[in-house]
Amino acid sequence: MAISNTVLTTSISNVYVSSGNSVVSVMYFYNDNASTRDFSLFLVPSGTSTIDSTVQIYGNVQVTSQDTFVIDLEKLVLGNGDTIRANASANTSVTASVSYVGI
Repeated sequence: MAISNTVLTTSISNVYVSSGNSVVSVMYFYNDNASTRDFSLFLVPSGTSTIDSTVQIYGNVQVTSQDTFVIDLEKLVLGNGDTIRANASANTSVTASVSYVGI
């Protein structure tokens, strides 16, 4: 099992890019700011560059100050080149951590 950490910005950016078949088991979104922040999460199939509501799986999820939002009920099976992308309502306040394993 491996872990990938990414500090989110207001721009949609890669949180995890699958370099083969992999399973994402847990995602954490930690807000280290004194204010509540939001994040949105997108699953983008390999070869797709368009980010719109068709690939958004979480939108404007609020994370209160010094708290963590955990996604652990869904397991994601990703193919080579599939991407998890995210953004936050403010730069450098929310860190996304992804736990994954290659299959």
